[in-house]
Amino acid sequence: MTVDVVLPCLDEAEALPWVLARVPAGWRAIVVDNGSSDGSAELAADLGATVVHEPRRGFGAACHAGLTAADAEFVCFCDCDASLDPGLLPGLALSWLVRRRTGLLLHDLGPMRVARREALLELGLSDRRSGYPLQMVVRAADAGWRVRETDVPYRPRAGRSKVTGTWKGTWQAVHDMRRVLDEPAASGGGDR
Repeated sequence: MTVDVVLPCLDEAEALPWVLARVPAGWRAIVVDNGSSDGSAELAADLGATVVHEPRRGFGAACHAGLTAADAEFVCFCDCDASLDPGLLPGLALSWLVRRRTGLLLHDLGPMRVARREALLELGLSDRRSGYPLQMVVRAADAGWRVRETDVPYRPRAGRSKVTGTWKGTWQAVHDMRRVLDEPAASGGGDR
């Protein structure tokens, strides 16, 4: 089993050493630099991560750049701010809230998730901002994927949030997610 861990990154130099040290042994860390000005990309490379540069700002743009750079059978996504422990990824599968739209009995729309790379690419994910994680779960549910939720501890983040705590970030996330939820349900099937 090969696994790539996509870590969207915007000015996370403070968190990178801890985050990269917690990526499971034998798994490849792909740090997607989204325009950092604090040396995050250089530090990630020095710490052994594969670094991808994504000039288009946005969480979804960074996630998708990492997905397309991945070549492992499984791809994991994890925030790069030290709020989540990548060491917990081996026990996870897709985790999201959005019961009404998907019918999945989930408790959170967490930024840690695991799925097969080829299956993710087949979903045709198009959101490149805050709606990316939600679009992933909605399209996975529409395609009939099995989804399992696993609780993980949430740690205090390193640095400031680029979304929560700001009016603009919160508005943009709500707007992006509303757009995803308004997409018509796609028919599909399969066990990924």
